Amino acid sequence: MSEVVLHYTRAGHIENIHRGDVVAVNTAGKIIASVGNAYLPMFWRSAAKPFQALAFVKNGGLNRYGITDEELALLVSSHSGEENHVALVRGILAKLGLDESVLDCGIVRPMSGKAFKKIIADGEKVLPVHNACSGKHSQIIALAMMLGVPYQGYTNPEHEAQKVIFKHVAMASRMPEDKLEIGIDGCGVPVFYLPIYNMSLAYARLSTPKLGEWGEYEEAATKIRNAMSKYPQIVAGTGRIDMAVPEVTGGRIIAKIGSDAVFCMAVKDNDLGITFKIEDGSFAAITPMTIAVLKHLDLLTKSEAEELDKRFPPVLKNHRGEIIGTIETVF
Repeated sequence: MSEVVLHYTRAGHIENIHRGDVVAVNTAGKIIASVGNAYLPMFWRSAAKPFQALAFVKNGGLNRYGITDEELALLVSSHSGEENHVALVRGILAKLGLDESVLDCGIVRPMSGKAFKKIIADGEKVLPVHNACSGKHSQIIALAMMLGVPYQGYTNPEHEAQKVIFKHVAMASRMPEDKLEIGIDGCGVPVFYLPIYNMSLAYARLSTPKLGEWGEYEEAATKIRNAMSKYPQIVAGTGRIDMAVPEVTGGRIIAKIGSDAVFCMAVKDNDLGITFKIEDGSFAAITPMTIAVLKHLDLLTKSEAEELDKRFPPVLKNHRGEIIGTIETVF
């Protein structure tokens, strides 16, 4: 059962409560720490993206299309739709000999409010390329081309590229294929339903590929991990906690957000993967919960913890900028 993890207070009284589940696992599958239900089944959402790219990287996609490490980070991103993100997506598609018209991720305003305001101010329209998942979609299209099958219909679970991705996600998370369920994600592609324990196990294997028993996939896993570690602004976006954690820790801790408050982390070369899920799906609760989990597991130095608290103070402010409440960790 989910446990209470955060209290939002006003004038000394609890106003809102968030419940959640957390589990930290090593590559051997040992649970290092947990709160709530370590085996909570949940949709992985966009936190699965590093593993959805495994087949593309393993089969030589980076060399075939001249994909840089920065572009690889974009392929596994949930980007904020900032100008550099959009430019990277368009550049990747150009390397495939395509343009953004092939993207079937749908139109949604960019995650960055600043980027959205600029689009409006410039008299432009929001396009699929601004979608946080446009990098992932570009990767799936590229995978289809590598497989020698039409990329049209690539979002369909029965598409050959999706079948390949399904097998790789099952392998990475050590889920039997007949136990790995799917739904449809916000961007239209299959999304995976599995215990948060297995999500953490996949991230533990990603954290330390040499211990992860990846076999022929070790090099691909290492490349994906290193790209995420090196380019957190590309994986996420300016001002976000999933950018700040890798940035503040010098790339030691990799972070990946998923919709509806699923969040995964890998501690580079430290044999540890972490997943939490906020029960009510609150996006706002992700930031304080991330910092709380890292502190709970003693994974931050004093200076790192102070810097994250400085960037994301655990307080509530009103529209005038006055502090009127607190965000308190209760686990």
